Amino acid sequence: MKLKKASIDDKLELQKICTRSYTEVFANHWTGNGLELYLEQQFGDSRLNLELVNPDYEYFFIKKDDENIGFVKMNYKTSEELSELDNCELDKIYILPKYSGMGIGKMAMSKIIEIIKQKGKMLFFLCVIDENKSAIAFYEKLGFEFHSKTRLDVPNFREELRGMNRMCLRLGHFSTKSNRT
Repeated sequence: MKLKKASIDDKLELQKICTRSYTEVFANHWTGNGLELYLEQQFGDSRLNLELVNPDYEYFFIKKDDENIGFVKMNYKTSEELSELDNCELDKIYILPKYSGMGIGKMAMSKIIEIIKQKGKMLFFLCVIDENKSAIAFYEKLGFEFHSKTRLDVPNFREELRGMNRMCLRLGHFSTKSNRT
């Protein structure tokens, strides 16, 4: 498994793996035409054209044997309400289901953590559906802790899956106030 940073030249290839991996994992989380609207909003030309040239975002292909099997999206400019410290957010990580359980997610996250440590980030945030107990356990094994509750506010997403746990990994030694709720 390796990570390869995506550039604007990779946009079509990135759209393909983003759409495929997200759909294979989360298609049943949507009602009506919600999935199609979400895919266009998140992975359409206009969004990727902006984000692939913006240094506040990075996309990485997750590759196995030169095949794209997933992707990671990092956001390096997060809300100041999360912390006064330099922080970043795992916006998305999706791996094709047939590669689940092979340790690829753990390897990808370990490499991402090394990348953000090199950037001098102090806190690493992510959000996970609060009903997704296996994903929460996965992130806890990597050292993430519960930070706060939030709610997903997008149209046509199943109501019972809108609750989100915001989790945080501390990458440096410091003291900060936590707004646990």
